[in-house]
Amino acid sequence: MLAQGNSSAVAPLLTEGVVQVCGSRGAFAAIKANGSVVTWGSIDHGGNSSAVAPLLTEGVIKVYGNDRAFAAIKANGSVVTWGSAAFGGNSSAVAPLLTEGVVQVCGSRGAFAAIKANGSVVTWGSIDYGGDSSAVAPLLTEGVIQVSGNHFAFAAITANGSVANGSVVTWGNVGYGGDSSAVAPLPTEGVVQVCGTRGAFSAIKANGSVVTWGSTDYGGNSSAVGPLLTEGVIKVYGTNGDFAAIKANGSVVTWGSAAFGGNSSAVAPLLTDGVFKVCGTNSAFAAIKANGSVVTWGLARRCGDSSAVAQLLTEGVVQIF
Repeated sequence: MLAQGNSSAVAPLLTEGVVQVCGSRGAFAAIKANGSVVTWGSIDHGGNSSAVAPLLTEGVIKVYGNDRAFAAIKANGSVVTWGSAAFGGNSSAVAPLLTEGVVQVCGSRGAFAAIKANGSVVTWGSIDYGGDSSAVAPLLTEGVIQVSGNHFAFAAITANGSVANGSVVTWGNVGYGGDSSAVAPLPTEGVVQVCGTRGAFSAIKANGSVVTWGSTDYGGNSSAVGPLLTEGVIKVYGTNGDFAAIKANGSVVTWGSAAFGGNSSAVAPLLTDGVFKVCGTNSAFAAIKANGSVVTWGLARRCGDSSAVAQLLTEGVVQIF
């Protein structure tokens, strides 16, 4: 088994021309300028694509990864998959639907969902992770403009001509965001963005309000900060179990598991204005402010504590990964 950090076996193929790299939990896939794909890492996580190698020599424009598999979109709109069959690496059950017209693919931990040019959605992979969308199939035949996944479920925004008329369709594990019926009257229209943690979703509506559902342990309940989420939210970011929302005034609102970034009280005075971007790890957040400084919070050992490099983060930062 080749560790994902060791690409020596494919090194000659990675000396030039790489335009995109995508990761699973334990492997990488690189797209080259000629549309070919090079993979390396754990075989159990998609590091070996030899079974579909003839399909990856040209024409690939985008690659997506989940926990143990990859899905590649080709220029002709077809999809090629490899990796763990149980986690979506084998799409043979829906292969006739993936031969053309695919414009976007989204992954949960163990499944994939593909949006086609006609606005329909095709899903495959583990039923436990949202690979079976048959319960909502009639709602996914047209008009889907975006799909988001968390670990266990998917949420699709549908539209009747415009994003402002978006509604949300969910499927997958009911306890982790696959069932949004508890808030059904709220996200039925006007949704413009959906973001997921490990087991919950947040939806931003056109009026700047936020609706959340899914497991309380993973940020599905935002009632503690509800009054701060009624208007002005422009972007929401998620970690493993928490959400952070940026408002139009540059302030940040957080909720979810206190230990993993849901509680930003320790840095609250630094998050009242000027924030324009937030980035999350598994259990912590980092925010870039307009003055080029960075603010971090969450689990210290997962990068919530940046004190060791604090002096280097006071100005001039333009991007965080």
